[in-house]
Amino acid sequence: MTHAQLRAHPLGDSAVTIVFGVERTSELLGRIHSAARSVEAARIPHVQDIVPAYLALTVFYDSLHTSYDEMAAILIETCQRQTRVIGKAPLPTEHRIPVRYDGVDLEWVSSSTSLSVEEVIARHTARLYTVDLLGFVPGFAYLSELDPSLQLPRRAQPRPRVAAGSVAIAGAQTAVYPLDTPGGWHIIGRTNTAMFDPARDPPALLYPGDLVLFERVA
Repeated sequence: MTHAQLRAHPLGDSAVTIVFGVERTSELLGRIHSAARSVEAARIPHVQDIVPAYLALTVFYDSLHTSYDEMAAILIETCQRQTRVIGKAPLPTEHRIPVRYDGVDLEWVSSSTSLSVEEVIARHTARLYTVDLLGFVPGFAYLSELDPSLQLPRRAQPRPRVAAGSVAIAGAQTAVYPLDTPGGWHIIGRTNTAMFDPARDPPALLYPGDLVLFERVA
């Protein structure tokens, strides 16, 4: 990773966005996750939040105690050194999430993919998913890569309410709804695992780069 490959941009008056590339790839996302863990491990003063995305890493900081130029320089240097410091950063955590596969869209997914319900469940539980990023609502983790045979477009008409704990699929991703929200993904099951709890530290169960395995329960 060279200095030319990394570009810093201000985001408002209290955040720096470090751009790693212009084309989404699993390799690039892995580098961004590594950089995020390196920044976390470095314990840079005045950093308040670290937010990985598909092409960039955004770091929020206390603008009353440091400047954009100072923070951008530190972050660029830290990201450039990631291959040396990543060994000190926390390793990705693997989560096993129990799922009751009784979702309202399970039969529809089965017919749309020409797979039996049992095959849909088997293929959904067969993969170890990576947390790409968090977004949409607090604690909502986009997980990839869904088995190609299960990949379907989002619902044409989103539901006005999807219950927290709903396990769903759309496109090449799967996810668990952390809160009661509108949603357009296909619901195939549910879990009692709390994906977001404001009283927990940290509130979100999953972190970008973490690994997730779904396990079927009766």
